[in-house]
Amino acid sequence: MSSHQRSLPKRIWYDSLRVLCRIVFLVVYRIRCEGREHVPREGGALVLSNHQSHLDPIIVGLGCDRRMNYLARETLFRFPPFRWLIHSLDAIPIDREGLGLNGLKETLRRIKRGELVVMFPEGTRTPDGEVHTLKPGFSALARRLNVPLVPVGLDGAFDAWPRTRMFPRGGRIHVEYGAPILPEEISQFEDRELVAEVERRIRACHDKARQQLRRMEGSRLDVARVPE
Repeated sequence: MSSHQRSLPKRIWYDSLRVLCRIVFLVVYRIRCEGREHVPREGGALVLSNHQSHLDPIIVGLGCDRRMNYLARETLFRFPPFRWLIHSLDAIPIDREGLGLNGLKETLRRIKRGELVVMFPEGTRTPDGEVHTLKPGFSALARRLNVPLVPVGLDGAFDAWPRTRMFPRGGRIHVEYGAPILPEEISQFEDRELVAEVERRIRACHDKARQQLRRMEGSRLDVARVPE
């Protein structure tokens, strides 16, 4: 359902959670987001990000003032408290192998209604913090939708919550939104070329995010060295 079709309580709930999460992530992770102007101000789009931790859906959504739609594996709906939360945020259920037919239909429906949907085309969280080969499933979806593809690169989330840890810890996180691949550009690529181009742009965004984190860390160390 599009934002204007959602009930007022649902809209207030989402906006309130976003404000709360922004405060928490500013305090705990000193999160910084750049390139937000690349996210379309209106209309549907597919937002494609690298995947470092369980925090990533929140991280990608924090830099955008528009509502994001998220995908959630069906297994997550089995835990009652979490099921209530992701239901309240209108998460789109997907199966272990990918979107599945129902997930595909719902994703198409929401984007065609002018909404944003976040996907992590690596398919799973990175084991080492680096960007890994993308799965090609999103390319057919992108062609059918005929909407912009917005690449996103984030860094710092892997250090905050790697897949080997049960609970997150503090740190720094940076998010970089890249220039979108427009529908007229998508039509010029073969499927393999499109996947390669999206991967190249996600890697470029990830590199920028990592460089920004290193600059911030370097600045902090320089301040710490200044004698009193």
